[in-house]
Amino acid sequence: MAMSHAAQAPVLPHLMLQALAKNWWLLLIRGLVGILFGVLAIAWPGLTLLFLAILYGAFALVDGILAVSAAIRGGTLTPRWWLAILGIAGIAAGVLAFAWPGITALILLYFIAAWAIIMGVTQIMGAIALRKEIDDEWLLIAGGTLAILFGVALFARPGAGALALALVIGAFAIAHGILFVLFALRVRSFQKS
Repeated sequence: MAMSHAAQAPVLPHLMLQALAKNWWLLLIRGLVGILFGVLAIAWPGLTLLFLAILYGAFALVDGILAVSAAIRGGTLTPRWWLAILGIAGIAAGVLAFAWPGITALILLYFIAAWAIIMGVTQIMGAIALRKEIDDEWLLIAGGTLAILFGVALFARPGAGALALALVIGAFAIAHGILFVLFALRVRSFQKS
């Protein structure tokens, strides 16, 4: 039985890579949405907190829906639970931001921080599962690490003002979006003809 399990172990990352390659465009859209959100947050740093909450809610909701779509559309039996968890966390954060758009900056900050940490951890776990299948898994690890550091920084410095919060969130979203676009383009190269 141990040989059977050992023989199957390399198959799962390969199936996971095939599922990601098949849906590379969902990763690309997630990256582009992140870049767009970041540009909007930086372009209008004087946004009211209400608008920032709505903008964040839209970003988290779209990102969550795309992650869940990627998990569902995988087309293989490979574990895609990390995408599903990431998607559900994004959808929950987006719904909460829309349900309570007038929440305080501190609560919004904690939502964003928790979502970023969950996203970072799941991305790193996904990259580790793919490390033997692709050469540039570091893009996903870098994005995950950036997300974790961002979330920890927000938890550590919750007293930041709304202006600083918009700029920091915007910079993170742009950097993370660029890494996701690069990862999507890399994964696309593994798509079967």
